[in-house]
Amino acid sequence: MGAMPASGRLRYLEATPPPSVRARGVLVLLHAFPLNAHMWDGQLALAGGGWRVIAPQLRGVDGAAADPLATSMDDYAADVIDLLDALHIQTAVIGGLSLGGYVAFAILRLAARYIQGLILADTRPQSDTPASVEGRKRLLQLVQEKGPAAVADEILPKLLGETTRSTRPDVAARMRSLVLANSADAIGGAIRALMTRPDSTGLLSSIHVPTLIVVGDEDAVTPPDVAEDLHRSIHGSELTVIAGAGHLSNVEQPEMFNAALARFLAHRV
Repeated sequence: MGAMPASGRLRYLEATPPPSVRARGVLVLLHAFPLNAHMWDGQLALAGGGWRVIAPQLRGVDGAAADPLATSMDDYAADVIDLLDALHIQTAVIGGLSLGGYVAFAILRLAARYIQGLILADTRPQSDTPASVEGRKRLLQLVQEKGPAAVADEILPKLLGETTRSTRPDVAARMRSLVLANSADAIGGAIRALMTRPDSTGLLSSIHVPTLIVVGDEDAVTPPDVAEDLHRSIHGSELTVIAGAGHLSNVEQPEMFNAALARFLAHRV
């Protein structure tokens, strides 16, 4: 459980249901920027509910060789689709947090047939605003000049909620270690993909699979009102607000996050 096998370019974490539990399907979890698949370590326990949990390492992260590096959301999405094909997975519940949500939207645009259900956590459908693009450019310059540690210093205070920052230094330290495991090139590729991603709001009315939207009530990056708009735009979707969590709701409040996912998977998928 939690090994890092590889298939083609992509490596991934995987947890499988125990033999005594009936298999229910596949849950794919797509990680946030500038982290890696180990942000989902706390969600591998969802395998106990019958789900084969797969958390891909997006191209180039965590020391993985990648030639060429990703420069678009479609690059990341194509890798995930290739992984599903390599593992002979025809449909899965696709879950993504922040950047992972953008990749989920790209999979929806490129190959919706793979998607049995959606989990959109702490993410938004809109493309970057001009002001956000300028911020990405500054972050790109920062990582090129000073490396991943400077990115961690700049971005982690924004990703973690006030509750976590004031009471959970262990979480902050762990997330910092995930940032530092990535190369400057991999972080730079992800920044380019973020700042050039297309607007996905036009896709929302076409989503007809069970969809769960999750947001931390202290998320300052994609705040609850963004999640509420997303919920209103996807017919039949569910919204769960995680108390005491910022942008990384799954690592800040894993028990509440897992309970929301387990409830959704059991009753909606």
